[in-house]
Amino acid sequence: QIELVESGGGLVRPGGSLTLSCAASGDILFIWDMAWYRQAPGKQRELVANITKDDSSHLADFVQGRFTISRPKKNTLYLQMDNLRPEDTAAYFCHAHWLIPSPPYMLREFWGQGTQVSVSS
Repeated sequence: QIELVESGGGLVRPGGSLTLSCAASGDILFIWDMAWYRQAPGKQRELVANITKDDSSHLADFVQGRFTISRPKKNTLYLQMDNLRPEDTAAYFCHAHWLIPSPPYMLREFWGQGTQVSVSS
């Protein structure tokens, strides 16, 4: 199993930047892929960006050109957020699929506790 811990959230003015970090601990060798999700009050949780097991990265259309996802180490995930907008205000969650290392080798989901990002003037 693994544990995911996010950090780096905070209050920033429109146009500002923040970098979110996600640190994974435990059986990190079996992490399949990782992603960032966000959830604003009264809205459903949505995918922001993800990195596949083949190290392909994907960004949601609403953050293209402003956010960058990276995974420099197997147990570390970053989200660089530039040119932040008020509509980016949300709780941001780190997510991972973890391969259960025994038959039938299914994937299990893990979530971090979330970090709040607030964009306001």
